[in-house]
Amino acid sequence: MSIERAQSSRRASQSVTHAGVVYTAGQVAEGDTVTEQTQAILAKIDDLLIAAGSSRKHLLRATIWLCSMDDFAEMNVVWDDWIDGQEPPARACVESPNLAQQKFRVEIQVTAAQIE
Repeated sequence: MSIERAQSSRRASQSVTHAGVVYTAGQVAEGDTVTEQTQAILAKIDDLLIAAGSSRKHLLRATIWLCSMDDFAEMNVVWDDWIDGQEPPARACVESPNLAQQKFRVEIQVTAAQIE
């Protein structure tokens, strides 16, 4: 079975596909608010999934890191508009006060099935 990597650097690939499953790296994005960051992150995830032959409708799981759980409701407003509420993925959301850079307040990683 082949392994396909996309948008790779020496340190990481932004997505890896193997055996019909797409794994994304944790995605972050700039923005002044949690809403703006979440919207930009989910747009990046859409692009990665489409490039790998999948879509948000095929999500299996998601992990979301927030610098503060005080931002949980704000992030969820964007998430709920983006996700298919009839078939949502398994999801974890955890507080992590330190992401890769201080300007990031949200990070999201997903796993999805490829479209058959």
